Amino acid sequence: MKKSMVLCAGICAVLAFASCSGSKESAYKKAYLKAQAKQEQPAEQPVQEEAPVVAPLVEKPANETTVIDNTDNVTVRTEDFQLISGPGLSNFSVVVGSFGVKANAEGLQSRLNGQGLQGQIVYNSERNLYRVVATTFATKSEAAQSRDQLRSQFPDAWLLYKK
Repeated sequence: MKKSMVLCAGICAVLAFASCSGSKESAYKKAYLKAQAKQEQPAEQPVQEEAPVVAPLVEKPANETTVIDNTDNVTVRTEDFQLISGPGLSNFSVVVGSFGVKANAEGLQSRLNGQGLQGQIVYNSERNLYRVVATTFATKSEAAQSRDQLRSQFPDAWLLYKK
């Protein structure tokens, strides 16, 4: 029984290899004839492709981060906001927190007031965020120095300039 199975498997293998060799020859022959026909044809002129149409660039203003004065390489965000709580702001403010809920901003403001700072809250209606300002200055360099000092307690402190 085993001998007949081995014999059948051998015959099947021989037939499979024999049928493959014929198709290889015909494939080679077709490729050869195609290459010869291509060589016999005269060379065609190269087709020039048309340049793709490109839409013009549209300039859009950057409204996230604006550099006011880059001599000291300090980035300042410019936003439109209104004062909600506090005595008033100068040109440059140091923001130490941003909140979607006013109560959270008031909590941070009271914490700042407890530390001897005069915390203020401003509201950005475009982003629907309450920003907590720790300090405010007339010059950018003073605000940057204050921001650097506050970063020990508030590592994400940044500068804000009103539009």
